Amino acid sequence: MVKKKTKQQAPPGPEVRRRPDRDRRVRQSERMARVLAVLNLIQSRGRYNARAIAEELGCSERTVFRDLEVLEFSGIPWYFDEQDQCYRVRPDFRFPTLALTADEAIGQVLATTLTKVPGLDWSEGTTSITHKLSTTSKDSIKEILADASRLMAALDLKLVNHAGQEAEIRTAQMALLQRKVITGVYNSPYEPKSLKLTLHPYRLCLVKRAWYIIGHVDGDPEPKTFRIARFKSLRMLDRTASVPEDFDLREHFGNAWSVYRGKDRFDVELRFASTAARIVTETEWHHTQKATTHKDGAVTLKFVIDGLDEIVRWILTWTGDVEIVTPRELRELYRRKLQEGLSTNT
Repeated sequence: MVKKKTKQQAPPGPEVRRRPDRDRRVRQSERMARVLAVLNLIQSRGRYNARAIAEELGCSERTVFRDLEVLEFSGIPWYFDEQDQCYRVRPDFRFPTLALTADEAIGQVLATTLTKVPGLDWSEGTTSITHKLSTTSKDSIKEILADASRLMAALDLKLVNHAGQEAEIRTAQMALLQRKVITGVYNSPYEPKSLKLTLHPYRLCLVKRAWYIIGHVDGDPEPKTFRIARFKSLRMLDRTASVPEDFDLREHFGNAWSVYRGKDRFDVELRFASTAARIVTETEWHHTQKATTHKDGAVTLKFVIDGLDEIVRWILTWTGDVEIVTPRELRELYRRKLQEGLSTNT
């Protein structure tokens, strides 16, 4: 009798071999998330027994008991409250503090230092975190936190002073987090009188020297930029804000030199004398910046800019060291501003 040859299967490829390990990691992650969810429930003010936990998480009571064992093995001091018939975590329990590295400690102090600068000093969050870390960390990290706080400083950043704007900034933060509409009185330097605005906020961001809210006003779907220091008042309404899911902050600003995007786009080429070349190239002034150094030590900077009103103010600060190569419109605007300045000061 002749045996029929059976077709041999090819060995599983690398993707097939990896799948069980990947699935195992997924299951582990799901279990870890569930264990943390159990911990979150029994730490809350609610009254959760095994049945209530199982119903909340959509699992069996047997699974809940296994998860409670994991918490016990991890050192979480939970207990069953006989009076309330629910699980609790001992009230004096605190999770172990973070094991900061030296770089992380320095980074935290740097963040704290920056938020103390006039114009950014509206938040106490980083200061309180640094203080908590300095009292709970190991001695070597405590020493780094103390020394870094003493040795690092941020001075004279020339930011817009937001003193007195703490309430407005916090209102904007909470509205963004809760996706709520805000309303307030806005003092625009380009309008003859104050404006009452109802705003759907998209983002809160620090640009150049000031904090801005980006969003659209009721009745106008086009997003605009509002400097937060110009709000006389700001409060959150119990209305859900309409925020496009595909909003992109970089696209909103486009190639604006600072925050206000002009309608027309220009290729700007500036040639700086050798006396200013090294200083001007120490800073990246714009995300489109390209620099070319010449044999005589001069340097050419090229930008792609939406609108000229903001960049011309910057160019005026380099008067005597800069030549506007292109565009013609920028040269004419620069000359006009110089003439206006001379006529004012003669």
